[in-house]
Amino acid sequence: MALTLKLPAGNGALENYALRGTSPVQPVKGVKFDRIAYSAAHVVADPLAAIDPWLQCAVDWDATIAYRQRLWSLGLGVAEAMDTAQRGMGLDWPTSLELIGRSLDAARDVPGALIASGCGTDHLAPESARNVDDVIRAYEEQMEAIEKLGGKLIVMASRALARVARGPADYEKAYGRILSQTKQPVVLHWLGEMFDPALGGYWGSKDVDAAMNTALGVIEAHASKVDGIKISLLDKDKEISMRRRLPANVRMYTGDDFNYAELIAGDGFGNAPVHGKSDALLGIFDAIAPAASAALGELAQGNLEQFHAILGPTVPLSRHIFAAPTRFYKTGVVFMAWLNGHQSHFTTVGGQQSTRSLVHLAELFRLADAANLLEQPELAVKRMKTLAALHGVE
Repeated sequence: MALTLKLPAGNGALENYALRGTSPVQPVKGVKFDRIAYSAAHVVADPLAAIDPWLQCAVDWDATIAYRQRLWSLGLGVAEAMDTAQRGMGLDWPTSLELIGRSLDAARDVPGALIASGCGTDHLAPESARNVDDVIRAYEEQMEAIEKLGGKLIVMASRALARVARGPADYEKAYGRILSQTKQPVVLHWLGEMFDPALGGYWGSKDVDAAMNTALGVIEAHASKVDGIKISLLDKDKEISMRRRLPANVRMYTGDDFNYAELIAGDGFGNAPVHGKSDALLGIFDAIAPAASAALGELAQGNLEQFHAILGPTVPLSRHIFAAPTRFYKTGVVFMAWLNGHQSHFTTVGGQQSTRSLVHLAELFRLADAANLLEQPELAVKRMKTLAALHGVE
C-alpha cells in the first residue's frame, strides 16, 4: 500500500499525496570518479543548547562529523566551513576553525578523504575595515590558522573587501598578497550576490564580464598557486565562457546549483581537459549525495546517458531549494538531512529553519520523492507529517 499524507498546495488548499514508491539509487562502491567533486557540507546544530539561536551558535559535533564521514564514504570530498555551513550567517570564525580542525582530524582516518576549508575575513566586520590592507591581514590570520592545521584553502569571497575596494586594482592587490603566501594551490571562490547581497560588484565591477576579466587576470598571474575557481553565478554560459579561458592547469569548479549536470558532463571544448568540463563544489551535493555519487560513477565509466538519467531528476529539486532568496537554501539542505534520518531534528544554525514556508517545504518533499531521494520513505513521511502538524495540518 502506498504511503500517503496531506500536503499544502500553493493555493492554500490541502491535497492528498502518495509517494511514488521508487527505490533510491545506490552508488556502486569502488568506482573512481574522473571529476573532482566537493560537497559543501552543512553543520548539524545542537537543538538542546541553552542559547539564543539568532545570536549564538551551538554545534552537535558528533552528528556533524558523522555526516562528513558519510560524504567521504560516497566518494565525495568535503568543502568545509563554507556558506552551506552558515559561514558568516550564524557560524562564526572561532566555531568555523574548530569545525575545520575536527574535520581534518576525522579525514585522517579515512583513506583518500578529500577536504578543503573555507578561508575568509568573516571575523572582520565589513564596517570595521578601513582599507584593503585590513582585509589582507584578516585573510592572512585565517590562512595561517588553517594551514597550521594542515588544511587546504578555499579562499572565500570577502564582504569586507567588497565594501572597501575601489576597483579591480584593489582585488589584484589583495589576492596577489594572499596567493603569494599560500603553502599549496588554493581554490578561489566567487559567490554571486544572489547568494550574498553584500558581495555585489565583486572583482571591482557590477558588469560580470569585466569582473571575470579581473578574476582571470589574477589567476593567470598566479596560476601555480591556484588549483581552481568555484563560481556561483547561476549562469551556465558565463561559467562556460570563463572555463574556456582558464590556464591549462586550473580547474573550473561549478557552483551552479541550477545547471550542474550539464556543466559537469561538459562539452569537450578545447585541447586542455579543464576547458571542456567542470569539476564540482556544490551545496546541492549535500542534499543529493547518493545520487551525485552514483551519477559520477556512471560518468567515470563512460555511461553519459545513465549519468543524466540519475542526476537530471535532481535538478528541479535543486532549483527549488536554491530559489530566491537563494541565501536561504541551507534550510532545504538541512530539511533533506532530517527527512533522510541523518540528523534527529529540523533545527539549523542561526535559527534558519524559519526562512522557508511549509508550502515551500511540502514542494521540496514532493520533488525529493520524484528524484528518488527519500532514503527511508516511512521515516520521511512520519517527519513530514510532524512538521505539517506543527503548522496546523492534521
